[in-house]
Amino acid sequence: MRVRPGKGSRPRTRRRPAHEDAVAAVVVAVDRGRYTCLVGTALTEPDVRDKHRRVVPVTAMRARELGRKGIVVGDRVSVVGDTSGGPDSLARIVRVEPRTSMLRRSADDNDEVERPIVANADQLVIVAALADPPPRPRMIDRLMVAAFDADIDPLLCLTKADLAAPDDLVARYEPLGVPYLIVQKGGDLDELRAKLDDRLSVLVGHSGVGKSTLVNALVPDAGRAVSHVNLVTGRGRHTSSSAVALELPGGGWIIDTPGVRSFGLGHVVIDNVLAAFPDLAEGATRCPKGCNHRSEECALDAWVAEGHAGPVRLESLRRLLGSRDGAPDDE
Repeated sequence: MRVRPGKGSRPRTRRRPAHEDAVAAVVVAVDRGRYTCLVGTALTEPDVRDKHRRVVPVTAMRARELGRKGIVVGDRVSVVGDTSGGPDSLARIVRVEPRTSMLRRSADDNDEVERPIVANADQLVIVAALADPPPRPRMIDRLMVAAFDADIDPLLCLTKADLAAPDDLVARYEPLGVPYLIVQKGGDLDELRAKLDDRLSVLVGHSGVGKSTLVNALVPDAGRAVSHVNLVTGRGRHTSSSAVALELPGGGWIIDTPGVRSFGLGHVVIDNVLAAFPDLAEGATRCPKGCNHRSEECALDAWVAEGHAGPVRLESLRRLLGSRDGAPDDE
């Protein structure tokens, strides 16, 4: 009499398949557990300069052996299975390559659990409108802190210059040494294109500042929905529900993200912010242990008084640390 073996009778092994036939890809969109990956892109084949190369969009799911490891837009991955990109095809992501950077945020300033947003970006484009809706300096400060924490180069992009002058906002951020550019509706974007050339840039800003308008101008076939600002609240409406990566016609990539109304920094440590101020970092070694650099015991005031750094730089540092600590908005 033959007995069918039970489900648990098969010997288990810790050996995992090597997946030597896996194909390199990059995640360009995430939607409810399904990942859109591109095979044959310049992000996975940087030595390939042929603009007519065949780029295949592949729908994939995460392999069980990856466990709960999160996968976000910008991740470089290895996929197996049906990578033809045909209708109803489905592949599996079996490996996530080491990340060069990770832009992240927390739910609020008291929550240290980080939420990854975009992987492997090397430039954070902070998009802020000069009017309609009005600029929010504290949000800009928070995004600056996130860029410094992730070791990503920040770039301040001020939109709607046809509605308001940029002088006050520029004066606020010039002491930080952060590059900036100013654009207006229907204006020339050549300067912005030059900043994005051959880089993986992520665009972040609150709703209604014009991110999707910029994306549609930079990538004509992007088709990103554009929102309108509510005349009563002065806020924009969310039109992008998820991040998506798009290749620029002239080289480089941009990642458009949904508009944000808050950006928690509970995961950020003070030293990561201070590293962006090398002229103040040495003076901070004189501070008492656990100094938040905003109290009367802070040694940075004396450091500035001795002429090692400018008072405007110290004010900028403390403003950023105030954003990190959840200081009230002044907007």
